[in-house]
Amino acid sequence: MAGQAMPGDLSLSEFDYELPQALIAQRPLVDRAASRLLHLAGSTLTDLHFADLPGLLEAGDLLLLNDTRVIKARLFGSKPSGGRVEALIERVLAPRTALALLRTSHSPRSGQRIDFAGAQALVTGRSEDLFELQFDCDVLPLLARIGQVPLPPYIGHPPDAQDEARYQTVYARCDGAVAAPTAGLHLTQALLERLRARGVATAFVTLHVGAGTFAPVRSERVADHVMHAERYQVGEATARAVNATRAAGGRVLAVGTTALRAIESAAREGIVYAAGGETRLLIVPGHWFQVVDRLVTNFHLPRSTLLMLVCAFAGLEPVKRAYRHAIDHGYRFYSYGDAMLAECVG
Repeated sequence: MAGQAMPGDLSLSEFDYELPQALIAQRPLVDRAASRLLHLAGSTLTDLHFADLPGLLEAGDLLLLNDTRVIKARLFGSKPSGGRVEALIERVLAPRTALALLRTSHSPRSGQRIDFAGAQALVTGRSEDLFELQFDCDVLPLLARIGQVPLPPYIGHPPDAQDEARYQTVYARCDGAVAAPTAGLHLTQALLERLRARGVATAFVTLHVGAGTFAPVRSERVADHVMHAERYQVGEATARAVNATRAAGGRVLAVGTTALRAIESAAREGIVYAAGGETRLLIVPGHWFQVVDRLVTNFHLPRSTLLMLVCAFAGLEPVKRAYRHAIDHGYRFYSYGDAMLAECVG
């Protein structure tokens, strides 16, 4: 694919840093837009608030949003033997069929039955780390009835009503994610209206964030890492909007790494085409960014592919400096934390 680079000399340790536990945000702020915003532009760092974002954009710019919606993907059940099972529904393949990560004392075998609060599922196969489950009822209504919000592992409380409302963007509309596109959690309808009033256009992509977003990178040599597959869709209207913005000299601002990965997956030689399917696009330093000029993103886990992407976008050393600044100045990290606006160095 045009734009993708895989430098063989990058090591995982280059993307490591120490984070005080106290800076991992456990709850969202009362006001989404009250989060802090660190603006990284080359060697310059500026401390702002997310509500300042409209003042950093101009008429003719385009805001690119991921409209995926988080499903209540975590189920708890048991085997006939009484052993406990925790399932994270990664993907619904058909009304009664799903792929899931399963946590249990012993790896389930094909033909294993699992009871989820009276609903029965049969293990019918396996694909890498995921098990195929055949349910005796439709999966999505079951999740809506007994599922839990799949909060990230670094959030220490069980999901509650606040999480059901706030671990979701205000523009979410396409069911399918098992993790929120967290950069978008800062946007409110009022803030989107302010952006529209400035002449900033909005376009949507869909990338259903998978459980692999939290999977650790196990290979010290970054080029050896195999990216998890995620479903994405870029429609005709969005392709036209992005191409028209660039042709007119406007800037494209992706809200979140998922929006950026989706649009990069649909681009060829700097032109965006309507596209969809699965993407395994791994973005690391050396990648040529084809259509995105600016990126809003939260602060990510060390040694993660998300941090690698941000380093590719804004520069490895500038991002390291920005993270040190954020830690020194008490920024809140990860899903419910603060945000950064990064300018592309490419």
